[in-house]
Amino acid sequence: MLLESYYTKSGDLVRISAQQASTFAKQQCHDFNPIHDPDNKRFCVPGDLLFSLALTVYGVSESMSFTFTNMVGDSMGLVFPEADGDKIVITNELGKSVLEIDKKGSTCHDPALIESLIKNYVLFSGQNFPTLLMPLMKKHNVMFNPARPLVMYNSMSFEFDSLVLNNPLHVELADSYFEVEPKRAHNFLHFNIFDGQKVIGRGVKKMIVAGLKPYEHDVISAFSDAYELRRSAF
Repeated sequence: MLLESYYTKSGDLVRISAQQASTFAKQQCHDFNPIHDPDNKRFCVPGDLLFSLALTVYGVSESMSFTFTNMVGDSMGLVFPEADGDKIVITNELGKSVLEIDKKGSTCHDPALIESLIKNYVLFSGQNFPTLLMPLMKKHNVMFNPARPLVMYNSMSFEFDSLVLNNPLHVELADSYFEVEPKRAHNFLHFNIFDGQKVIGRGVKKMIVAGLKPYEHDVISAFSDAYELRRSAF
């Protein structure tokens, strides 16, 4: 199983250690966001790992939306309830919502489809910085604070025309844009889901970029270069 090394289960609780979360981010997403480093004071479990676990538990529906409501810390117990309707709320062991899911249409539990969607989506999702985010920050003359980078997963949604695959699935960027506020920006990544050469689904990922400051090309480029060195070293 793709995810079995990235979590542990004890009774009804799922726990993800900081090391498991960091390894998933780096191995599966190629995501080196410092917020997923085990020693980061603001460490949180990657949203892509919570998304992946949810698909494993609940399957892939024709229409699904995922809203990340609270950060998940090191080894915090998570409750994945039985799905008895189109609304699912995943909570931590304190009863606080961490991920809310809305789904519609038929649901597929084919392990091949689920694993293919997880692998391809999280790899696409991990491209956000620097590949996709750098040009948008430059265009809007803003950037995050490299000393305290805070880029957070807010939500994602997708819709499928068909849940039957005839060819390998892959995910590609369709469009990306920024909505800038005084201290933060909303980063939207629209994507298409392909069955071979045919588009069979589409979706959007929304990120929040906090702590905005005026764009400084040399400063953010140095941060990007250091990020790429970490990725290459891994």
